[in-house]
Amino acid sequence: MKVIATGSSSGIGKGIAQKFLQQGHQVVGIDVLPQSIEDENYTHFVVDIFSGELPEIADCDILVNNAGVQNANDIDVNLKGTIKVTERYAFHDGIKSVLFIASASAHSGAEFPEYSASKGGMISYMKNVALRIAKYGATSNSLSPGGVLTPLNAHIIDNPTLWNAVMNETLIPKWATVEEIADWAYFVTVVNKSMTAQDILIDNGEMAKSNFIW
Repeated sequence: MKVIATGSSSGIGKGIAQKFLQQGHQVVGIDVLPQSIEDENYTHFVVDIFSGELPEIADCDILVNNAGVQNANDIDVNLKGTIKVTERYAFHDGIKSVLFIASASAHSGAEFPEYSASKGGMISYMKNVALRIAKYGATSNSLSPGGVLTPLNAHIIDNPTLWNAVMNETLIPKWATVEEIADWAYFVTVVNKSMTAQDILIDNGEMAKSNFIW
């Protein structure tokens, strides 16, 4: 199958692109950063999804909306850019699945204001896409990771004080790996055929953490 993955040069997006390549799929990556994956089945376009001109790509089977920023034009890139990409590539007879990488902060609001708002808007838009894409027999879902072990989060991972504080906020004291999120992405878009218009929270129980006082 042909997969379009945005934000494919690093972090979660790169992990997702590599997962699909490992499973024998063709992947087209879109990112503001240069290509970082070398594979004969991988094609890369350097484009800003909000302000740039999206490339001509023949109909894809799966679209993974991962590209995003944090605390820098979040609404424009994370929400408006994602809408732009989806409206361009998702709506055609051959589409099988659209996936959005949202965030646990879409549920909790515990992030930078525009970041939380952009990811919350993404989940709402995901449901709108599900309504419109159902006529193709396709699914539309989102993943909302909590903490993930990526270079973007090195300032927390490498700081014992911050790391211990974060771990105290989770039921299972760890963060997800990029590979785990990629496995979820593959399952939701390829294995799953019946779940649509749903968001999956992958946060090691951070949202469920509560202390019972008696």
